[in-house]
Amino acid sequence: MFEEEKSLIKNKIRKYLTEQCIEASGLEFRQIPFSGEWGLAVPLFPIAAGEARSGKKVIVPKRAQALAEAIKEHIGEPPAGFSHIEATNGYLNLFFTTSKYAKRVVDTVMDEGGNFGRGSDRNKKVMVEYSQPNTHKSFHVGHLRNVILGGSVCRILEFTGFEVIRANYLGDIGLHVVKWMWNYLKNHAGEQPGENKTHWMNDIYAEADQLFQEPENEAEVRALYARWNAKDPEIVALWEKTRQWSLEGFEQIYEQLGESFDRIYFESEVEDSGIVFIEKLIEMGIAKDERPEGPVFIDLDAIEGTQDEYRVLVVLRSDGSSLYATKDLPLAIKKFEDYDLDESIYVIDARQSLYMKQVFKTLGILGYEWADKLYHLAYELVNLPGNVTMASREGTVVLFDDLVIEATSRAKAIVEAKNPELTEAQKDAIAEAVALGALKYTMLSRDNMKVVTFDWDAALDFNGQAAPYIQYAHVRAGSILRKAGEESPKTCEFPDELEKSEVDLIELMTRLPNEVQRASSEFRPLAIANLAFEMAKTFNDFYNTCQVLNTEPEIRAYRLRLVAAAKQVIATCLNLLGITAPGAM
Repeated sequence: MFEEEKSLIKNKIRKYLTEQCIEASGLEFRQIPFSGEWGLAVPLFPIAAGEARSGKKVIVPKRAQALAEAIKEHIGEPPAGFSHIEATNGYLNLFFTTSKYAKRVVDTVMDEGGNFGRGSDRNKKVMVEYSQPNTHKSFHVGHLRNVILGGSVCRILEFTGFEVIRANYLGDIGLHVVKWMWNYLKNHAGEQPGENKTHWMNDIYAEADQLFQEPENEAEVRALYARWNAKDPEIVALWEKTRQWSLEGFEQIYEQLGESFDRIYFESEVEDSGIVFIEKLIEMGIAKDERPEGPVFIDLDAIEGTQDEYRVLVVLRSDGSSLYATKDLPLAIKKFEDYDLDESIYVIDARQSLYMKQVFKTLGILGYEWADKLYHLAYELVNLPGNVTMASREGTVVLFDDLVIEATSRAKAIVEAKNPELTEAQKDAIAEAVALGALKYTMLSRDNMKVVTFDWDAALDFNGQAAPYIQYAHVRAGSILRKAGEESPKTCEFPDELEKSEVDLIELMTRLPNEVQRASSEFRPLAIANLAFEMAKTFNDFYNTCQVLNTEPEIRAYRLRLVAAAKQVIATCLNLLGITAPGAM
C-alpha cells in the first residue's frame, strides 16, 4: 500500500544523498504509531552510522537529525497525499492527508477483497505434518488442538506465498491395532461400522483395552501379534479392511473441520525400511547395539560432546521391534526425497520436545543438509471443565464427536433465542458454524505453549473474546449492507475529520498484512485471532456510535464503504483461522 508515494519519497532522498556523496543504502519506511494522524517515518540513523563507519567524524544522533532536516528542505512542499513533513529526533516523518489515507486503505481492501494482505509467491515448499491419529482408536479432544493449529498454520503459510503440502502420519500398526483385531474377531466378528465409524471403532478398542488386562486374553493377543508379524494373509486382510474403516471415520471428521491432506503417510510403510536404516547406523558406528540384553541406541551427547542436552535416543528395542524413532528417521528422509522441501514442520505436542530435538540432531549428524530445516511446532494440552486433563486410556477421553454435539446443542439454543424465525435447516447450519468456530477459536486464541482449559460459557460468548462475538460482527456488517441494498458500495471520498471508531477501524485494517506475515514467520495463529477480535470489537464500537443508514448521503456513502471493508477483513481473519464467516446468526 502507498508504494507509489514511498517510491517517490525514496527517490527524492536518494537524489539528495547522491548529490552529497553519501551512501544511500539502508533506507526503510516505518509506520508511525497513530496519534491523531497517519504517517510514515524514515530513520536516518543507519545512514549516519554508515558515515561514522567510513571514517567521518560524526556524532550519529546529531548527524541523523541534521540529515533529516536537510532532506526535508530538499523535498520542499509535501507531495500529493501528504499533509506535512517533520524532521524529529533523527527521523523524517511524512504525514498523510487523513481523507486520502482513509480512502486509499478502504479502496485497497475493497479492490483486493479476500486477497488483501496476501503475500507474493515465495517459491518455497513447506510440508506441515499434523493430526497424526492412530487408526483403530478414537479421535478425541487431545487430537483437536493439533488439527486446528496445523490447519490454521497451513492457511496462513499459503496466504503468505508458500506452497504448502499438508501431510498426515497415521499410526496404523502396533499393539493397539492387534488388540482391536483380537477383540473384533473374538466378540464382534462380522459386525460393520454404522454412520459414526470412529466412535464405533473406539468402543471396540476401549473394550479390548479392558479385556487385555486379563492374563489369558493377553496371551491370545500376543499369539495374534505373532500371526501379524508372520504376515498371515487372513490377519493382513482384516487389518486392511478395518484400517479403511478408520480412515473413512477420520475423513468424516476432517470434512467437518474443513481439513484435507495432500499426502498421508503410514507407520506401516516405513517400519521395514526403518529397521534396515537402523542396521546401517549400527554398521556406521553411530548406533550402539546391546541386544538382546539391551536396546539399540544413539548416545547423542557422547557424539556432540554435550551433557544432558540430547541424551540417548533409543532406536530399536532389545527384541528387535521398532519404536517411533525407527520410523521417524527414514520418514523425514522420505519427505525430502518425495517433495524437495524447503522446510518441514511437525505439529506435535510439547511433551515430545526432547524426542523431536533428538531426531533432528540425529539427522544432522548423518549429514543431511536439510536437518536445520526441520521445525517442531509444539503445543500444550487441552483441559476440560474441572481441570480434567486428557487421559491416555481411550475409554476415559472425551471424543471429538461428543464434544461437537454438545457444542452444537448449546449453540443452537442461543441461535433459536436470537433468531426464532429461521428455519430448522438454517438454525442447524448456523449452530454448527458457531460451535466449530467456538472450538477452534478457543484453541487458537491461546499461545501454542499455554494449556487450554475449555470453558463453555467463554467459548460461546456473544459478548466477549470468542468466535461467536467475531462471527456476529461479520453478520452485523452484512445486515447493514443488505438493508442499504449495497453489498459492494462504490468508491467515494472520505472527510478529513473522522470519528474515533472510524479511525480505529481503518488503523486495524492496515495491520492485517503485517500481522499475517508475523503469524506466518512465527507459526502463530494467535496474532490473527487477536486481530479478529480487535476488528470485531472496534466494529461494534463503530456500530454503536456512528449512524450509517440514517445520515447525510455523503456520510452514508463512505460509512457503507467502511462497513464493507471491515466485513472483508473480519472474514479474512476468520478464514485464516479456519472459522466460517456466516451470513446470519
